[in-house]
Amino acid sequence: MMGNGAFGNTMFYNTMWAGHWLWMLVIGIVVVIPAWRICQRTGYPGWMGILILIPVVNLFLLYFIAFSEWPTDKQGGPDA
Repeated sequence: MMGNGAFGNTMFYNTMWAGHWLWMLVIGIVVVIPAWRICQRTGYPGWMGILILIPVVNLFLLYFIAFSEWPTDKQGGPDA
């Protein structure tokens, strides 16, 4: 029988599934927006902030931002 998991084919199951994706979208937005701004402020393209969502790549991104020379430092950015 298809659809007879832990919750079966109930309205609760369908609501929980939709809530899961909504929750993941909210968490994604909460994480990507600050990462996007950090990338922009350090002088890198903002789209690099999306990489924070990819496992393992996010660690490389954090180390790259933490230990590389920032383009804004080279150009005499706003914090220089």
